[in-house]
Amino acid sequence: MSRKFEEEILAFQGKKVSVETSDGRIYKGDLASIGEKLDLILENIEGSAGTSRIILNWSFVKEVKLLEKPFDLHAFADRLNQVFPGLVKVRDDIAAVIVMDKIRVTERGLVEGSGLAAERVKVIYDEYVKETE
Repeated sequence: MSRKFEEEILAFQGKKVSVETSDGRIYKGDLASIGEKLDLILENIEGSAGTSRIILNWSFVKEVKLLEKPFDLHAFADRLNQVFPGLVKVRDDIAAVIVMDKIRVTERGLVEGSGLAAERVKVIYDEYVKETE
């Protein structure tokens, strides 16, 4: 499996997805986990009374669609640039925003770095997510 493919499929993990199987069934739920052989574990399945989790064998998966609006790294970087002017860069290759060349923020809100600036970045991220939901 190529690294790019692995990054793409892992970007769906933890998000609301629609999965269509080869026999035409459609499951909508939260993609909780992806196995080594790309089997999918869905939780909180819509319209399934009593079923809270299912495992779908990858060989029967026809299509996986993201149901959530994708996170806009560039718009988030613009917001950060208001607080840290000229110190914000978007790295599309790693799907992250870099602040002051030392703080990295992923689209999932993982802030790598420490100190007051990193804490401020996390607060800005949380506010941005709330506003864009």
